[in-house]
Amino acid sequence: MIKRLFKLMRVKLSTDSTKRPSAAPAAPSDEKESTTVPQKTADKPVTANEHPVDKPAEKKYRHPKTSPKAKTKPWDIKKFEVVPEPGKTRFHDLNLPLELMHAIADLEFQYCTPIQAETIAQTMKGTDAIGQAQTGTGKSAAFLIAIMCTLLADKNAKRQKGVPRALIIAPTRELVMQIAKDGQKLAKYCRLNIGAVFGGMDYEKQQREIEGRPIDILAATPGRLIDFQRRRIVDLSAVKTMVIDEADRMLDMGFIPDVRRIVNSTPDRGKRQTLMFSATITSDVQRLASQWCKNPIKVEVAAENVAVDTVEQIIYLATAEEKYSILYNMVVGQKLDRVLVFTNRRDETRRLTERLTRNNISCDMLSGDVAQKKRMTTLEKFRNGGIKVLVATDVAGRGIHIDGISHVFNYFLPYEPEDYVHRIGRTGRAGHHGTAISFADEEAAFYLPDIEKYIDHKLKCVYPDDKLLKTPPKGTGKPAAEKSKGQGGKRYNRGGPRRSGSPGRRRHPASNSGAGQSQKRH
Repeated sequence: MIKRLFKLMRVKLSTDSTKRPSAAPAAPSDEKESTTVPQKTADKPVTANEHPVDKPAEKKYRHPKTSPKAKTKPWDIKKFEVVPEPGKTRFHDLNLPLELMHAIADLEFQYCTPIQAETIAQTMKGTDAIGQAQTGTGKSAAFLIAIMCTLLADKNAKRQKGVPRALIIAPTRELVMQIAKDGQKLAKYCRLNIGAVFGGMDYEKQQREIEGRPIDILAATPGRLIDFQRRRIVDLSAVKTMVIDEADRMLDMGFIPDVRRIVNSTPDRGKRQTLMFSATITSDVQRLASQWCKNPIKVEVAAENVAVDTVEQIIYLATAEEKYSILYNMVVGQKLDRVLVFTNRRDETRRLTERLTRNNISCDMLSGDVAQKKRMTTLEKFRNGGIKVLVATDVAGRGIHIDGISHVFNYFLPYEPEDYVHRIGRTGRAGHHGTAISFADEEAAFYLPDIEKYIDHKLKCVYPDDKLLKTPPKGTGKPAAEKSKGQGGKRYNRGGPRRSGSPGRRRHPASNSGAGQSQKRH
């Protein structure tokens, strides 16, 4: 009986095995998983219908791998042709790396400025330099190109987070931001990282930028840089090239103790390259150079070349009343769309901005009263064409490079002749033509002799045409300037510390010859 039972069980098992599909042999414990797609792809052969599905998938995966090769085709310098000209140095003549020449071509730089021609070739070799040059001479590009050539030549350098290989120190946030922007444009194809550290902005955001990637070039203001050093966010022990920009202004602003501390945290002057730039080489600047530089070459670009060659300068002899009429009629009549207007004080900046706004002119202001974030927003709007007129104090006078400024107005002539050159240097940059308009009213006329002596050039003084003296619309309210000072000739009769003569000076300067004689009494 038992034998018969075992025999029946063996027959039953044999019949069940013949019913099970032969194409799906799987482990007894994972019968459900054996029917999934991964199990099928693992077993070969598979059915013929599955092959057309797999092959297109492989093609789609491989295609993106081949497309970047077409984008990385080497740039041909033949696309960037510049005709040699006597007395001019082309960037082609400097034997720069191809990646750098590609960026220079994009920026449409053709010939070197004098400071670039005299410094780049020498500083590329590692020589220290002291450059006397105003803003607008191309000095930022000069030291940036030299730095990038040095970094690109060092193929075995260790790139570390928070450890820059080149350091640029500048006195103001605006100048640091501009240097960083110029550097990013030049490093477009060089795979060099440029960082910026300055006060008045998000501390943690700057910290994340420094700590998040290797930094090759760091531009910084002294105060924020020392703070980052104290917190060990930045390490300057690997700096190979150090640039101190606007050294004279560093002295004026009392930054030298901070700069000295920064310099002492870099390698010794024999192990690093030091480049110093200053608008004037005073005895104090020379003393600092002797301490920080090693056998530097000295390059000078005269202020008068900066002030005269590319900028047409016009001085309008006008009363204080007539200045706004001339400004308004030139901006509106000539359809000027990128104009920089300078004043001497914050309150003057505010009142003039309010008056232009009332006359529906797109404008904004830049002064010490404006918060740092607002300054940056305003500059970007002006740079991108969102603002036609920017009214500013000398906070924007140095280091702010905005392409395409056609006119600079000295609504109030500066107290110092040097500031006149800095202001008009905002136009006529990089070989382009610009126009600088200045107003010599009852008080400002006294500043002209000192300016002419400084630039060694006689300024062209003219009377405005009648079209420029046309009274502007009143606008959408009473201008703040008139609310605070009154109207008409009454405010001129009050006199001032530097004024002389009778109230007859109020006579219209363009009305008749008698007015011209009264103006000449200044």
